[in-house]
Amino acid sequence: MYSQPRGSSPSIANSELNDYYDQLPPPHRLSSFSTNSTTHLAETYTDVPAPIRTRPYYGDRRGEFPETPFVEEKASTRSSRKKWIVWGLVVVGLLGVAGAVAGVVISQTSKSSSSSGSNLAITGDPSQFSKDSRLKQSFYGIAYTPEDSIYPNCNIQLADVVTDMQLLSQLTSRIRLYGSDCNTTAMVLEAIQLTQVNMTVFIANYPDATDNGVAYNRQKTAIESAIQAYGTDHIGGVTVGNEFILDYLDANGATDPNGSVGNQGAAILTPLIDDTKSMLQSLGVTLKVGNADAGSFFNDKVLADVDYGMANVHPWFANVSIDAAAGWTWDFFEDTDVALAQNLSNKPDMSIAETGWPTNSSDAGNESNGASTASEANLQTFIDTFVCQANANGTEYFFFEYFDEPWKTQQFGGVEGYWGLFYSKYGFYQLFSLLLN
Repeated sequence: MYSQPRGSSPSIANSELNDYYDQLPPPHRLSSFSTNSTTHLAETYTDVPAPIRTRPYYGDRRGEFPETPFVEEKASTRSSRKKWIVWGLVVVGLLGVAGAVAGVVISQTSKSSSSSGSNLAITGDPSQFSKDSRLKQSFYGIAYTPEDSIYPNCNIQLADVVTDMQLLSQLTSRIRLYGSDCNTTAMVLEAIQLTQVNMTVFIANYPDATDNGVAYNRQKTAIESAIQAYGTDHIGGVTVGNEFILDYLDANGATDPNGSVGNQGAAILTPLIDDTKSMLQSLGVTLKVGNADAGSFFNDKVLADVDYGMANVHPWFANVSIDAAAGWTWDFFEDTDVALAQNLSNKPDMSIAETGWPTNSSDAGNESNGASTASEANLQTFIDTFVCQANANGTEYFFFEYFDEPWKTQQFGGVEGYWGLFYSKYGFYQLFSLLLN
């Protein structure tokens, strides 16, 4: 699959990565991430403007939060959190929820079913593949971008996507895509069909606000063709737009998603959402239509027009410490995104579209967010403290992300390319469940 990116890319200034989040006050609570929590938290973070990003990025997460000083978890919270984690694991064990992750052991090893070259043909029956006993279906969902699927540099190989489905199906039964360029939707659905795995995919259309609908229509045609060819049995929904409002605000020097500029962006996006609904209706299929954006940048008009919203919530980019990261992620999502959805008449379903922790940086200046470092050990901590709890309390999330993406390291530097649960074709992080007796 991907080439090994460690230490091979140019660096960028620390301020360019982290100067977006220093204005947000510290979280009000860090202990409300609870297995039995069913209420929405009333308190909200202070509304402060976010600085403008200076460079575009496919799936950018740095504009997600106004800047905040780093947050350290209080000692009393640590004690209650540890007790809660044990109780959460007991609940998971008693309920028989498969794949509860109590820990992560990280080391590099080879993939037994890896395609070592992008042009390798598929041989044999892809549905008959050896499963790794160390891998468990532990994640609610995982964010997935096939290799070589960034338009116009399209070179997706079905053999690679088949390998990805074989591995992903051992970790989750849900994935989310970001767009449908490069035949992504059809490739993924074909791979699911060939491997016969239990996988639901949230397909997507990644429109561009500046091209008069060219990118949207190109992907709409691809989505329509894929649905006609493969049906909807493995499709959970169609997501129109990824950080569209955030990017529109950045491009136009604004920060309020519900201000005049944000509403201008919504006036571009909502017709595309409605057109997607009409396209699905014309095909005679019933699918939910949603939108994904940074956690602080949902426009009310957009969210009121969809069946579901997906929020990018990243503690790293909010300068939160690793010890506080799991609780902060849940608090932010509940306070900011779930609360917003509940105040709308359509009450769209909400999930976390991206959350995770980086494992490395291409330069020393970006290896810390001010509170904690990018490291494999801290990825382990975040999975230990977030995944089990989220599974137990019903939080829907897509862990970011499946593989490290070296092209981001080469283009942007810093931590951008180091968010994967897996390395490249050379190896992956081993995920083990600590099963309760």
